[in-house]
Amino acid sequence: MTGVAFAVIASVAHAQTPPPHMPADLTPAGVRAADEHLAQEQVDGAEAMAFVRASNERALATLTGDPRYEPFRQQAEAILTATDRIPAPSFLGDGIGNYWQDATNPKGLWRRTTLDGYRSADTPWETLIDLDALSRAEGKDWVWKGSNCLAPDETRCLISLSDGGKDAVVVREFDTTTKAFVEDGFILPEGKHRISWLDRDTLLVATDFGDGTLTESGYPYIVKSLSRGQTLDQTTEVYRGDVSDGGYGVSPSVYRDKTGVVEAVIISRPLDTYRSETWRVVDGQVVRLNLPERVSVYGALHGRLIFSNDEAWKLHFRDYPAGSLIAAPLTVLRPRTRSEPPITPGTDVGLMVWDVYLPGDRQSLQEVEIAGDSLAVVISDNVSSKLMHFELRGNLWGGTPMPVPENVSVHLGDASKATGMFFYTVEGFLTPATLNIANAPTGQAQTLRTAPARFDASTHITEQFEATSADGVKIPYFVTRPRDQSGPAPTILFGYGGFQVSFPPAYKPEMGKLWLENGGVFVQANIRGGGEFGPAWHQAALNENRQRSFDDFAAVARDLETRGITTARRLGIYGRSNGGVLTSVTLTQHPELINAAVIESPLVDMLRYHELPAGASWIGEYGDPRIPEEAAWIAAYSGYQNLREGANYPRVYITTNTRDDRVHPGHARKLAARLGDMGYDHLYFEDTAGGHSNDADPVANARRWARHYVYLAQQLMD
Repeated sequence: MTGVAFAVIASVAHAQTPPPHMPADLTPAGVRAADEHLAQEQVDGAEAMAFVRASNERALATLTGDPRYEPFRQQAEAILTATDRIPAPSFLGDGIGNYWQDATNPKGLWRRTTLDGYRSADTPWETLIDLDALSRAEGKDWVWKGSNCLAPDETRCLISLSDGGKDAVVVREFDTTTKAFVEDGFILPEGKHRISWLDRDTLLVATDFGDGTLTESGYPYIVKSLSRGQTLDQTTEVYRGDVSDGGYGVSPSVYRDKTGVVEAVIISRPLDTYRSETWRVVDGQVVRLNLPERVSVYGALHGRLIFSNDEAWKLHFRDYPAGSLIAAPLTVLRPRTRSEPPITPGTDVGLMVWDVYLPGDRQSLQEVEIAGDSLAVVISDNVSSKLMHFELRGNLWGGTPMPVPENVSVHLGDASKATGMFFYTVEGFLTPATLNIANAPTGQAQTLRTAPARFDASTHITEQFEATSADGVKIPYFVTRPRDQSGPAPTILFGYGGFQVSFPPAYKPEMGKLWLENGGVFVQANIRGGGEFGPAWHQAALNENRQRSFDDFAAVARDLETRGITTARRLGIYGRSNGGVLTSVTLTQHPELINAAVIESPLVDMLRYHELPAGASWIGEYGDPRIPEEAAWIAAYSGYQNLREGANYPRVYITTNTRDDRVHPGHARKLAARLGDMGYDHLYFEDTAGGHSNDADPVANARRWARHYVYLAQQLMD
């Protein structure tokens, strides 16, 4: 018997041996009893924080002590705080609003200018809120989480502020004319609110109204009307779901026309992560609309609801494939009473449902904005963007392509119903973003700004390849590599594969500066579970089929070696959030394929994820560990339970944030603690502020990226 054959047999036998930490009893009680690190789930618990401090000390000594750290940090900070970045614009009344962070204003400025001022080389900005000054004055670590302004004048705005970067926010009413918070204005205490303006003196609010008003995921299921001057306990109930509801909480939306007149009040009640009921409020009564449960609503236009169906759907003798863009009159979508005659083909009502866009092969609907009387739409075609604008011409929607370069990514920015204008950006792995403004009715566009290059892209090229997964499906991926590459090179493989999130080409300036310029290769895999090819691409890897995502990722890793782009010794993987599921599973299932893994803000203990806020909201994606059949398929891959003794794991870097209230820091802590118990070398670092989005402070974010790339350089370049 050859040594290779023996190794294969030994590997198979090892894989068939139950991992030492896999619970024999997969009930929630059995999983809990088998977990020796439950104390790490106490966010600010004494034992957990002692573990964090000791781990941080070791990780920082290894990473910040590296001579590359300080140059990396300085380069990343220069990029993230550069004053020649494109200020992201939004329409604000008759002007332009922007939220801006730099080295002088790390917390940020909310500011405004005119459109002509924005077009000018030296934009005259007027500060509305100085978040650094506000934080100092109030002794808070305020992080900007956005504004919600009442159309059409948009002088009254609801400002969301997070203490430390959490998803939970405090909401305050702000007056842009006085540039001050409104005395005795609307104020909501910290919570995961869902809010919409009904009129100047009334809000529709879904929030924590007291005991028993949140789901097990910690999201609201009741919508109430809050009038000016009222407290939350004085509100009037408008709609009630159920405490057992899943997803991210009931959400009210008020859709207006270009003059600010309300066209529709819609309430979405999530049943799980993806299924929902859609209700309309009419004369104070709620009526359920005849819509598919898997649906995305984009707004209303001329009495029509604009939406896409994430499942095949039929209405009035028309079949709509999943991923279509549809405009249907609200009157048609309401349930019909028994006394009403049925709708028949050829009648006026029977002609009132129109398809705006139907996806072709390897195409998918990505983004939609309503601009004036038109729709701006981004379509993905084999993971390359196309930009369209659609108008209702008689009884049909007509679409016209707008010119954009080949093999790029297009992202829609804010759109104005009042003017019909919208912003969009164009970028690629080696192409800095270009910001454009377009007139939707005419399709005419103008370039406003082009971001400066942050690294030398002339030395690299981007190519798209396909790998063949375990079941024969072709998996596309992008490779950005040195133009003159002559052999295997240090390579980062990035993947996500969940929640129908697409990852088209994107300009990553810190990656280009800290990695590409140092000879590295960057690979982005468009695996199943994402939305690159529409709902079917996502749903192919849901629940019991989750393994397909992991197989896709492994297939790309193998294909990179087959093509000579890299080797296992030089291949590292990176993923965060749901990407942390992917990277932790790749570590346990295929350690032979990699020599590094950055596992950031991860889900790792998939048998207890529903117990850790806000995990239960994702049951529609992963399954319910409380159901025996589903616990079995989750246990087959859950990274925390599948760690083995004697495996050839590389030294991994695990990192998260104490104030992450979306993916609980206990996941990352427990993985690090168990690796340590088993004698595996690893690095663990937990930042104490910033939240899940890492958007609290660009200076702190520069330190984060420097740590990442020092670790990857140590593992793959040294």
